Amino acid sequence: MASAVLPSGSQFAAAVAAVAAAAAPPGLRLRLLLLLLSAAALIPTGDGQNLFTKDVTVIEGEVATISCQVNKSDDSVIQLLNPNRQTIYFRDFRPLKDSRFQLLNFSSSELKVSLTNVSISDEGRYFCQLYTDPPQESYTTITVLVPPRNLMIDIQKDTAVEGEEIEVNCTAMASKPATTIRWFKGNKELKGKSEVEEWSDMYTVTSQLMLKVHKEDDGVPVICQVEHPAVTGNLQTQRYLEVQYKPQVHIQMTYPLQGLTREGDALELTCEAIGKPQPVMVTWVRVDDEMPQHAVLSGPNLFINNLNKTDNGTYRCEASNIVGKAHSDYMLYVYDPPTTIPPPTTTTTTTTTTTTILTIITDTAATTEPAVHGLTQLPNSAEELDSEDLSDSRAGEEGAIRAVDHAVIGGVVAVVVFAMLCLLIILGRYFARHKGTYFTHEAKGADDAADADTAIINAEGGQNNSEEKKEYFI
Repeated sequence: MASAVLPSGSQFAAAVAAVAAAAAPPGLRLRLLLLLLSAAALIPTGDGQNLFTKDVTVIEGEVATISCQVNKSDDSVIQLLNPNRQTIYFRDFRPLKDSRFQLLNFSSSELKVSLTNVSISDEGRYFCQLYTDPPQESYTTITVLVPPRNLMIDIQKDTAVEGEEIEVNCTAMASKPATTIRWFKGNKELKGKSEVEEWSDMYTVTSQLMLKVHKEDDGVPVICQVEHPAVTGNLQTQRYLEVQYKPQVHIQMTYPLQGLTREGDALELTCEAIGKPQPVMVTWVRVDDEMPQHAVLSGPNLFINNLNKTDNGTYRCEASNIVGKAHSDYMLYVYDPPTTIPPPTTTTTTTTTTTTILTIITDTAATTEPAVHGLTQLPNSAEELDSEDLSDSRAGEEGAIRAVDHAVIGGVVAVVVFAMLCLLIILGRYFARHKGTYFTHEAKGADDAADADTAIINAEGGQNNSEEKKEYFI
């Protein structure tokens, strides 16, 4: 009895290829292919064949790529099916009438197909089948990401008042998966409370932020930012806060410029008020007293001419708007008028100092003759120096200041000269003493001589050297 010989995997693949290429109606070719598939179970499997694929994640509207791959292929048939088990591709033949599927690569080891313009309805499991004995099957999961379609931010009040707490909502609609919403006020991140609603595999997220506003928040943006795997970069929307606040009042003194108010002077104050809305009414009052009769009010300006001490007191600038009112105070104190003081003179001081210095110099000069020659450039008398200083002091305030400077300089110079004279006197006396000692040793043994000549003759050495050693004491 003869045994039946079954075709190998490669032979079966060749038969399938022949049917696919045959010139027959499409319905007939499909029936022939199905008959061949029913016989595929009888085909022995090749050793070590392994079918595998990978999951695919794609953003809605983009292209998904499905790849069925075989290791150690023996030309067995590869087939791709959709989640409804409908054949998309049988080898390189596409029975499914969906032009979005396109063949990218077909070989004995790979069937690679692209799906363009992916929608949420394309999500699911796609099956790769390898006709071996037994048949192998592997599946890939297509996950479709849907970015939020609309991002809306809503503020409870278009205009808020400082210190008020307002509610801000942000909604991200129809996304998959659910989005994450973050809040920012300017550059500062805030924390909100989110709620998620699911409808037909799509998610709508609403985040609520409770915000207490201050006047510094006026014009600052409140930002709703979305984080989603289908979104690249920053997807955000924002609204600018509009905050009303009561006035801020500041008093500026425009006159007198030096800021010191004295009797007889004029005073001018300007009131600066800033608020939202801008204050339209700015008034001046005097706290606990009436405004002086000679005060002039002109809008935000207060002018008081010919100040006197009865004008002392606190002056208040008040400003108001629909939010509230505020004020700022200025305390006025009028000082005595300036008194005229005669310019200071240094004549007496300069004369006294100079006279004392010159007296010391004169006494020193009288004691030592060599010191007299060192003073030829000094004034001859204290009266000459006094006359020079007195002439300088009569030149007004500037002359008086210069006289003081000259007196100081002259005093310093006099002290230096006096110190030099004292040094010369000390050196002169030192050398005089040294020479006297020398004569005493030279005339040793002649103490009984009647005069200097006799002492020299009687000194050591005798008469022979008397002329050479003869010296005169000065």
